[in-house]
Parts: sequence; C-alpha cells; structure tokens
Amino acid sequence: MALKGQMSRAMLNLSLLALNISLAFHFIPLSTSEGIGSRSKNFRDFSNSLERGGTDILRGVYVSNTLALPIVQQPAGDSNYVSGKNGEATQFATASQYGNIGLLAHNFLSGKSFSQLAIGQEVRLLFDDGHVEYFVISEILRYKALEPGNPYSNFQNLSNQDEILSAGEMFNRVYVGKHHVTFQTCIAADGKSSWGRLFVVALPKPKHLGLSSWNAYDFPRDFSLNGGHLP
Repeated sequence: MALKGQMSRAMLNLSLLALNISLAFHFIPLSTSEGIGSRSKNFRDFSNSLERGGTDILRGVYVSNTLALPIVQQPAGDSNYVSGKNGEATQFATASQYGNIGLLAHNFLSGKSFSQLAIGQEVRLLFDDGHVEYFVISEILRYKALEPGNPYSNFQNLSNQDEILSAGEMFNRVYVGKHHVTFQTCIAADGKSSWGRLFVVALPKPKHLGLSSWNAYDFPRDFSLNGGHLP
C-alpha cells in the first residue's frame, strides 16, 4: 500500500509538473546570454566551473557541442520546482526515488537545448565528489497532450499515434525501470505552450577505457580537446 501511495503521488507530481514546466512564464531569466550553458564550452572549462564538495550530489550535465548545464536541486517537498534561470537544469527528485535521473528545464530557457539532442550522443553527468558517469542517448519520445490545459490529460505518442498514455502511464514509461537519465521539457505548437512533452532517454554507456574524474581533464593548455583523444 505504501508503494502504491508513493506511485500515486509521483503520478500526480508528473501531471502537475507537465503543466507547470510550460505555463510558468512568471519566471524571469536571470541571464539572457548563453553563459555557462553554451554549447561551445569545452568539457574541461565546464567541469572547472562547477562546485565540488565531496558529496554524491549531481552538479552538471554535458553533451558535446549541444549543452553544458549546471544542475540545481528541487527544494525539499517541492517536486514541481523548475529553475527559472537560463543556463540551468533541475534534477527531478521524484525520479530519484525510482533510482533514475530526471533533468527538467523550461522550453523557453535551457529546455531549448533538449530538443537539439540526438540518438547516439554521449551524455556526461558530473557529481560533487568529482566522478563522472557516462550515458548514451537511446530514445527520443514526443507526446501530444490531448487536453493541453488539463494536468490530468492523456498523451498521444507522435511516432505511434495508436499509443495513448495517461499521465501515470507516461511517468512509468520515462522514469521507472533500469537505471537511466531522462531529459524533460515541453513542446510548444499551435499557439499552445503546453501542447506536448519531449523526453530524451539516455542509458548507461558500456564500460570503456577513459577518464572517470574531473581532475583527469586537467590537461596542459596546449592539449587539443577536439583531437579525438577523449572518450
């Protein structure tokens, strides 16, 4: 019964969150420049810009030539919070309860870069204690909200229109299961900011020889990051 209640709360949180991500235009970006989220920022510079404190907190996400975003946490008890600052992503606390990582952003702020992600790209997660985890984008899901203004709307898969999911089923689809990362933002269309939802799913990258900590990226200044020598 406790698990069922937890799942119900998670489904409700996702329903409300799906609406809040696209409708919270009262958030005012603190910066209109690309700043730290710039796609041109290399990994070494990005990693050196993040805080380190020896904990297991997720601090940043990096995808080469696409995004470099510091990650903020949701306030305790507020699983609907999404950062209103351009150049940041927010970790979805409810997804963490299922052993997975949800990264949220408004589609008029950092979420714009989520739509530029592509299958096969490597995702690097940087943690406060200095270690890096590697993932590979395996799936991109786009859903249309059948009732955009309703937080309990059903959602239609744009790639398979026979698949229609409730908000709870959609939560299961993108946040429950084996360990993975899910990027989430809204899709604006037809004059509706909450027209649909975008989910980009990345699975753990098979173990490989390479660098596994931020410090390993402290190369001499003349080292070429674009020379094909990095994992």
